[in-house]
Amino acid sequence: MLNAIYEEDFLGFSYGFRPKRSQHDALDALITGIHCTKVNYIFDADLRSFFDSVSQQWLIRFLKHRINDTRMLRLIQKFDKDARRFQEAMCDRLREFSLSLHPEKTRLIEFGRFAVERRAHRRLGKPETFNFLGFTLICGTSSGGQFQIKRKTRRDRMRAKLKEIKEEMRQRRHHSIPEQGHWLRQVVTGFFAYYAVPTNIWSLGTFRSRIIDLWRRSLRRRSQKDGTTWRRITKLANDFLPRARILHPWPQECFAVKYPRWEPSARMGPARFCAGGAQ
Repeated sequence: MLNAIYEEDFLGFSYGFRPKRSQHDALDALITGIHCTKVNYIFDADLRSFFDSVSQQWLIRFLKHRINDTRMLRLIQKFDKDARRFQEAMCDRLREFSLSLHPEKTRLIEFGRFAVERRAHRRLGKPETFNFLGFTLICGTSSGGQFQIKRKTRRDRMRAKLKEIKEEMRQRRHHSIPEQGHWLRQVVTGFFAYYAVPTNIWSLGTFRSRIIDLWRRSLRRRSQKDGTTWRRITKLANDFLPRARILHPWPQECFAVKYPRWEPSARMGPARFCAGGAQ
């Protein structure tokens, strides 16, 4: 609807976000203009964080010049204020109990099914990620090209775990290989039990590979004559360490089993539990 209203205002040399006009069309126009006219200078400029810093009041004033439908104006304003209104309400609510949100760990990010497309239109790059319960959540796509939230092990958590294991292996360096192998099997099994979720197979494989390398280095330090080769350590890993594989079901499947009457509700928010009375 807005395209139909504002399209007639654009001039021929305007290309950004217009229908049937791509980046390559703009490049062709630029090169042709430089070749066919007496161009001596190029003014290269870019607005800093336009959509993050532009005055919302001025945007609404500009819209009111061409749009009289108050419902449309309210809808446009909601795009920016629903999430921000919740953030303000949360701060006010916590303040009643002498609590506050951590300023460095609190942020409002654009995320979800339409975040990639919207940010691409504003030339902001890929959607930001966020961490939750040991995972980094990412806006991605499935093998079929559909929207899919991908989870991978937080890098800092994996580094901390590997550092902890490295120190423990130093203490167990002179234990027998079977003892080390059984202990490492418990470590890797425990790690997989939590992090072996769909879309995280790459992180699982990386963790297992790092464990194998740490084990090889530890064995080689037991003696200057130790000849632990990659071939030998690979055989030991295959004998003792579980292979990387997904152990948890897809979230939708697991959630549907626990809450069979759950259904999304646009009026009540992102989810509604019809059973149990929780909303």
